[in-house]
Amino acid sequence: MTTESADGTPRVPRRRPRVSVEELARRKGVRPVESVSDMAQEGVFDSDEELEEFIAYTYANRRADLA
Repeated sequence: MTTESADGTPRVPRRRPRVSVEELARRKGVRPVESVSDMAQEGVFDSDEELEEFIAYTYANRRADLA
């Protein structure tokens, strides 16, 4: 996208400097996952049935394109 300056010439917006993923993570305070238990959260699913539905859905979708 370009805009015009006061004298009518096109003006190209400046690009932001590229920042590495590592730098972005450092700025946000993100740490790598060290174990699955780091990701465990209580209350993600309201019931065992909801969890079972999620597992069945995930299982079916992972195998849908194999045939």
